[in-house]
Amino acid sequence: MSIESSASGLTENVATGDVEATPTVVKGSTAKLFAVLRVVTGFIFLWAAIDKTFGLHYSTVSEKAWVNGGSPAKGFLGSIDQGPFASMFNNMAGNVVVDVLFILGMLAVGIAVIAGVAMKISAVSGAIIMAMMWLAEWPLAQTTGVGEPTGSTNPLIDYHVIYALVLFVLVAVAAGKTWGLGNVWEKLPIVKDQKWMH
Repeated sequence: MSIESSASGLTENVATGDVEATPTVVKGSTAKLFAVLRVVTGFIFLWAAIDKTFGLHYSTVSEKAWVNGGSPAKGFLGSIDQGPFASMFNNMAGNVVVDVLFILGMLAVGIAVIAGVAMKISAVSGAIIMAMMWLAEWPLAQTTGVGEPTGSTNPLIDYHVIYALVLFVLVAVAAGKTWGLGNVWEKLPIVKDQKWMH
């Protein structure tokens, strides 16, 4: 026997005493607001992949586009000059494997979040990408007169942290089920019994 609490988002199996977290499905205008947040958050990831791939003159000029032989991560990783991981990220700059993982990761997270599918996988994947970028930019660094400042106005919480948290909030409220394909995705035979794939 299960008791569900929509307020807490917990399901308790009375027989075994197990408690498992389940998304709290929000409804009405709140659900629509979270759906909009889901789409715009997904578009942030998707756009980064598109711009780096095709050089649409926002963060990447066409001459440095991936399709024109540029490295999507080289400019960013090669310019890191602060923080304890600077040399590690500098060594990763221009690496083909890093470029492929970066573009495919951003593309996959963007498409999945916009579509409202594989939200748990997308949240974890997106958070890992954001954590790596946070470590690379190292917002804890202050202007020292040597090299460039990180550009962060806050030593701990910047947009990378916010994006990662938003992804997990979208999972918690089952945002993929409103104006998305979340319900269809969860009914697929390969997905329905695998909670981690929801």
